[in-house]
Amino acid sequence: QHPSDINRKVNVGTHWKECDTTGTATEAGWPEAKFTLDVAHRLRTLLEAQGATVRLTQDGDRPFGPCVDERARIGNEAKADAAVSIHADGSGAGNRGFHVILPGSVHDGEADTRAIVAPSAELGERIAGNFVRATGSAPSNYVGGGTGLVTRTDLGGLNLSTVPKVFIECGNMRDDKDASLLTSNDWRQKAAQGMSEGIVSFLRG
Repeated sequence: QHPSDINRKVNVGTHWKECDTTGTATEAGWPEAKFTLDVAHRLRTLLEAQGATVRLTQDGDRPFGPCVDERARIGNEAKADAAVSIHADGSGAGNRGFHVILPGSVHDGEADTRAIVAPSAELGERIAGNFVRATGSAPSNYVGGGTGLVTRTDLGGLNLSTVPKVFIECGNMRDDKDASLLTSNDWRQKAAQGMSEGIVSFLRG
């Protein structure tokens, strides 16, 4: 409903790209945005029960966005000990499993990830390990070589972050088998539990 807003270009440190996307959806039309907000709410409840302070970049309280640069800025300004961007992928049918995206070393333009590469890798590894245990889901069969970990240098949300940050693609919404998990209340609770355990493990060292 806001194509001109989400298509406008923003500076992601090394280049300019669209503010945001509408995300993907299952074949039945259930949108990634609803999946991610549901998991974020579950994750917030679990983390707060462990004593964490949690801030969401959006809470269903705005018509679109925030843009990728603003998402990074929210974490930076909060001086977050850990930032996690929750997603579900829109890859081809037959591509299954989760993967955690880690920031690569970038020092270009307004982007400088060098200080967060190592702690972000630790955060991502702890989340991936706990995600497997909690959900029983296998690491991605289409990226990451079976490790469930992928390093990227083209994502503004990572490149502009000054705090440890990872993305997690919880599964592939375009694959029927993964979609049946992503649309399950029980599985989403397990996904939130796995993320929570990984984050808490990271924070407690």
